[in-house]
Amino acid sequence: MTKAAMKDPKELKQKPPFPAQEQEHPGAESGMQPRADHGESSYRGLGRLKDRVALITGADSGIGRAVALAYAREGADVGIAYLNEHEDANETRRLVEEAGRKAALFPGDLSSDAACKKLVEDAAKAFGRIDILVNNAAEQGKAVESFEELDAERVERAFRVNILSMFHIVRHALPHMKPGSVIINTSSIQAYQPRPEILDYAATKGAIVTFSKGLAKALIGRGIRVNTVAPGPVWTPLVVQSFPANKNAEFGQNSPMERPAQPAELAPAYVFLASDESSYVTGEVLGVTGGKPLG
Repeated sequence: MTKAAMKDPKELKQKPPFPAQEQEHPGAESGMQPRADHGESSYRGLGRLKDRVALITGADSGIGRAVALAYAREGADVGIAYLNEHEDANETRRLVEEAGRKAALFPGDLSSDAACKKLVEDAAKAFGRIDILVNNAAEQGKAVESFEELDAERVERAFRVNILSMFHIVRHALPHMKPGSVIINTSSIQAYQPRPEILDYAATKGAIVTFSKGLAKALIGRGIRVNTVAPGPVWTPLVVQSFPANKNAEFGQNSPMERPAQPAELAPAYVFLASDESSYVTGEVLGVTGGKPLG
């Protein structure tokens, strides 16, 4: 009997040091070194989401792209919502269509209720319904050295994009969702182990956990499940646009895994929570943190 190939999880993906690099907001996958792994050559679908419709925010790159790719290979059509990173978003669309599924692009700034409403209306028009809603878009500013640098404009924008948009998108999406639909919200290890230099971002991620737990109670009577994924350090454009080049070179080094996750390593959690395999799971937070504890 042939032995299964086994490998230390710490060695599965590239480890720091990475090339020193820093980008301006909103960051682009196309400029990262090394390029992130979204599962392009590794993810194999099993038809677990056949003919379902998913709307994913922040789907141009990072975790959102990996989830879009995985969902498409599991048989879902995918709405790709993003800010203005058109090159990255078109690559996500290519990956979805390469899997034989329908893709649609929805650019826009989700910091207002009107924009969230338009996104949902456009997605419902394009696909006819929404079976899976993944609220993944996030705003994260540059790391600061002192608390006073977190000014009102920055803090308010973080809350508008990261948590208020979830209230708005869910409210507008519910008329297009039926029993059996699912909502998955992206939180973070920052909800449990907040870094002072991105405290505005961390605070929104804590709010997402509370929002998701309460929303799960509110919607299970309608047959809609709500869960949360809390990633640890993940190699995405959000990182290289938020921290100094020297910090990005060592990103993820202090994880128990001694490396950051690649987006491809997050996608299976979102597939599980979207599929019937998690039919008795709602109101939960699934940590994909590389060993950093939630709590």
